Amino acid sequence: MRFVFFKKLFFTCFIFLITFVGFSQQTIVDANILTKYNEATRLFNNKAYAAAQKKFIAINKNAALNSNLKSDAAYYDAICAVRLNQPKADKKILTFIEENPNSSKKNKAFFNVANYYFANKKAAYALKWFLKINVDILSKEDRKELNFKMGYAYLVTNNLILAKEQFLPLINDPKYGNDSRYYYGYIAYKLEDYGIAESTLKKIADNDTYRIEISYYLLDISFQAGKFERCVLVGEELIKTVKRKEKSEISKIIGESYFNLKKYSEAIPYLKAYKGKKGKWINTDFYQLGFAYYKQNDFENAISNFNKIIDEKNYVSQNAYYHLGECYLNLDKKTEALNAFKTASEMDFNKKIKQDAALNYAKLSYEAGNPFKSVAEVLQDYLKAYPKSKEYKEINDLVISSFLHQQDYKGALEFLNQKKSKSNLELIPEISLYRGIQLFNEGKLKESLPFFIESKKAKEISVKEKAQYWEAETLYRLNNYTEALTKFTTLKKGLTSKNEEFTLIDYNLGYCNFKLKDYNNAVTSFYNFLKNSSIDTETKDDAQIRLGDSYFAIRNYSDAIKSYTKVVENSGSNSDYAQYQIGMSYGFTENNNAKIKALTNVVNGYNVSTLKDDALFQLANTYTLIKDNEKAHLAYNRIIEKHPNSIFLPKVLVRKGLLFYNDNKNLDALEKFKETASRFPNSPDAFEAVANARNIYIDEGNLDDYVNWISTLKFINITNAELDNTTFAVAEKKYFDSKNGNEIIDLLTKYTRSFPTGIHKLKANYYLADILFKVKQFEQSIAYYEVVLEEEQNEFSEDSLSKLSQIYLEKNQFNNALPLLDRLEQEAYANENILFAQSNLMKGYYETEAFDLALEYAKKILLRDKLETKLENDAKIIIARTSVKNEDFYTAEEYYTEIERNATGKLKAEALYYNAFFKNQQKEFTESNKIVQNLIANYSSYKYWAVKSYVIMGKNYYGLRDVYQATFVLENIIKNFKQFKDIIEEAEKELKIIKENEAKTNNSVTPIIEEDTNKKDAKKNKN
Repeated sequence: MRFVFFKKLFFTCFIFLITFVGFSQQTIVDANILTKYNEATRLFNNKAYAAAQKKFIAINKNAALNSNLKSDAAYYDAICAVRLNQPKADKKILTFIEENPNSSKKNKAFFNVANYYFANKKAAYALKWFLKINVDILSKEDRKELNFKMGYAYLVTNNLILAKEQFLPLINDPKYGNDSRYYYGYIAYKLEDYGIAESTLKKIADNDTYRIEISYYLLDISFQAGKFERCVLVGEELIKTVKRKEKSEISKIIGESYFNLKKYSEAIPYLKAYKGKKGKWINTDFYQLGFAYYKQNDFENAISNFNKIIDEKNYVSQNAYYHLGECYLNLDKKTEALNAFKTASEMDFNKKIKQDAALNYAKLSYEAGNPFKSVAEVLQDYLKAYPKSKEYKEINDLVISSFLHQQDYKGALEFLNQKKSKSNLELIPEISLYRGIQLFNEGKLKESLPFFIESKKAKEISVKEKAQYWEAETLYRLNNYTEALTKFTTLKKGLTSKNEEFTLIDYNLGYCNFKLKDYNNAVTSFYNFLKNSSIDTETKDDAQIRLGDSYFAIRNYSDAIKSYTKVVENSGSNSDYAQYQIGMSYGFTENNNAKIKALTNVVNGYNVSTLKDDALFQLANTYTLIKDNEKAHLAYNRIIEKHPNSIFLPKVLVRKGLLFYNDNKNLDALEKFKETASRFPNSPDAFEAVANARNIYIDEGNLDDYVNWISTLKFINITNAELDNTTFAVAEKKYFDSKNGNEIIDLLTKYTRSFPTGIHKLKANYYLADILFKVKQFEQSIAYYEVVLEEEQNEFSEDSLSKLSQIYLEKNQFNNALPLLDRLEQEAYANENILFAQSNLMKGYYETEAFDLALEYAKKILLRDKLETKLENDAKIIIARTSVKNEDFYTAEEYYTEIERNATGKLKAEALYYNAFFKNQQKEFTESNKIVQNLIANYSSYKYWAVKSYVIMGKNYYGLRDVYQATFVLENIIKNFKQFKDIIEEAEKELKIIKENEAKTNNSVTPIIEEDTNKKDAKKNKN
């Protein structure tokens, strides 16, 4: 409203004609004071209030007590104080009233002060003094002036009812009528009494002073009365004549009028022209423009307005979110539509919209996935909420499909067992198969077995045969080779399907027979398997090697050599092993030259091979056999120099000693035997070395030196040797023959206690640790493994390192496991143990945050030729995760992209999350959202990654300027996933930023104000 201040209203000037008056109570008049008084009044009338006030103060001080002159001087002093805005001016007025209660100037004083504040636009101050005036003694004109000014002051201070009462008596007054009528009509308008407002304002609509304002009010009154066509007609004419400032509000009325007349295309330009209150719109403004675009099928522009409606729950926002959902659907943005329908379905302002939104939300959850609940749960929620819905059967049919689509086989089975219809029961065997395979892939072999057994009840042959296959495969992995063999054999006999996994049946039969040491049948199975030309190279090489091993085991060395040679010629996986076995096969056929050639190829033909020390050891033995001691020494020396951690080292020292002994080099021989006893005490080779040294001392006739030396060896006890040997022999026989674990443990424990440093200390402690491990008494086995590992490398150290590190890994005691794994990597002979060590060193270093070492081992593992998919993925994920930790996003993106191609389950979800993250970092928001949508649609059961990716989606939407989607996503994360504190904190931070930005242009948005944690803590302490 533009308030009009009237030029025709002025303060009543104080003009006083001062004459000399004879006062009856005074006998003498001070002519000097009177002159000063006249001078003061002259200054006052000339508005020289400061100068006048000084004179009035002096007059007041010197005038006779109780004189009219003193009273008048006090009055003018107070009025001057008011005019000069002095802090205590009002107190001077009140003091004047108190000291001169009967003064004729009292009412005038109140009126003057009030008028002064009124003229200076201090309405509240003016009202304070107007209310002190005694109306009864005012003239009629003064009373009108008082009513008008009080009405205006009430209006300015927003006391509309009181203002209305003051203006009403004046609306027909010649002087105050037009102004009072305007204000009276305006107040009625503000009080939404549109009938009174219209009838009042129309009477002065042609008044130039108020014409523009009244035209707007009358236009708005017509709008409020629903006269939309009139609003359009009048508004479009009026907008041509008004200033730029008024155009915004008039545009709004015209736009809304067209909107209500359903003329949406005409409404759009006017709705857009509205500038808002103080430059800000409210949610209703965004809704109207969005809906107008929606009705024009301009869904992009509709979305850009609907999606700014946040932070409120009302009828308007429910409608907006519903139509927003429809817009997204029309643009095939299903995830965005799902979010909008979800919000609309959670509001109760329009029941029909609520139900329809809930239906769309349920269907879209099935089609696009749902990050907040499992899709099946969403569908079942709809069925519970709307049991009489026409779509009940359609949604019910989607429930099972949703479980399967989300790979939630556990949930599917629970649902089917609850709803035991005939059709549901028929589905249980097939879904049991999927659940079994899922558990199998997770390494939960025992848990998977009952599901495969259940799946064998399937009526469909292909499902039944798959169940048989996976049951047999699981039994094999559980080391139950006999039963696995039976199952595979039965399956092969009755097999009718041609699924890909069935091509491995002969391969699996071969392995079962091989593990059971039925090598003849293993040969048959591997041979049959290798007839298949479609098998992959790695599996083919492995089968070829196992065929060779089976021939080797039954001493058919010629066929073994043929089988191994195929692998070597093709440079296949483990060809160094095949080459080694060729050499060993030639050895057993006494073709030593061919053996030497084959073993030499192992040593010189492979840059990396764990069998080089094996080959050197066998070469040395072969050279010894053919009496070429010089080359034997060279081979042994190469082991000592190139393979200082080789398991063969104690044997090498003993064999070199024997070579020296046979060449009559007793001192050299004795040196090697003593080195063996010193470096590898308690080992069988140490005892052999002592026995051989004894022979040399005897040959030399030097028994005293022998006795002196032997007394330094703690593991040799001459006096108790017989008892020691006997006690251990009994325990060892039980170890190999008995199936009673407790009996074996008792005998071995007895030996280790009776002979703590006995001859067989190493073996006894190893056997005891091994049997305790087998009966799952892991904690008790630790001490015995540690005794074995206190010695230098020996024949039991590799297995002890492997088993003890497994125990610590199971307990997540990485700091204990890492040194063992490091030693295992260096000392292991078996390739699988080296791989076990490296893979767990990689994981252990990652878990202990030694990221550089974890990275080193991951890269080392990936250099290997043949890797299981799981281990390959483990290495890649360590590289990817470590790269993220090191903020090397380029490498992280490279590996996560690789992982995503082949990964499944939780690992797939993680890879998708990071690939979405990288796209967001590169500002490829749409592409990033597509990745998140894939994750949500197919891997939402992995909640942590699904929810974490949803934060990325929120950021993407804000990057795309879709404010609604951004806030919806982040608010739902905060509301629904309290268990993920790190994700909640990130979501809260992003939401705060968004709301702070949006509050700058949308009056309906309230910025998030963080609670002062210091005050909060102080309050807690106070309580």
